[in-house]
Amino acid sequence: MKLSRAIDALNEWVAGKVIWLVLVVTLISAGNAIVRKLFNISSNGWLEIQWYLFSAIFLLCAGYALLRNAHVRIDIVVGRFGPRVAAWIDILGTLLFLFPATALVIYLSWDVFLEAWRSGERSANQGGLIFWPARLLVPLGFSLLWLQGVSELIKRLGFLSGHYVPQEVHDGPRDEEALAEDIRRARGLQGDAQ
Repeated sequence: MKLSRAIDALNEWVAGKVIWLVLVVTLISAGNAIVRKLFNISSNGWLEIQWYLFSAIFLLCAGYALLRNAHVRIDIVVGRFGPRVAAWIDILGTLLFLFPATALVIYLSWDVFLEAWRSGERSANQGGLIFWPARLLVPLGFSLLWLQGVSELIKRLGFLSGHYVPQEVHDGPRDEEALAEDIRRARGLQGDAQ
């Protein structure tokens, strides 16, 4: 469980730092748009840094999203079973899908990053940026996701063996349950009006 807590802390820390990129990319986007409209000046470098930063946000926070259970899931299926079956589904999904997919992306993207770094690959656009920092984001982000998969696997196995109690406490219905209730209410209201 110590390893799991350390991985969770790492992804929490990374997300805490990366969240500031949302403000940075917003300011760059707004500043670039204002300068372009007012002075008819633009730069490919400023446009490219925006997608670099968006990439950093999404890739480096993928592990954090898994930690917070914010990834797309099959809750409609898992929700029909108890917590032990849900834990087994998570374990199998992690072992059969998450680990192989992330390992493959890490393996394939590492050589792409190294080649971009060695060659000094640049954007073909005038004033464009070098590519290796953006290429590095892919193996780095997927490594964080893979590590979080290790943490989640440890937690599920700990739960099944009685060594871990999930701290996920819901004060109210989950988002999916609340949406389903809203739909039921809306259909009930429509039925009454007809």
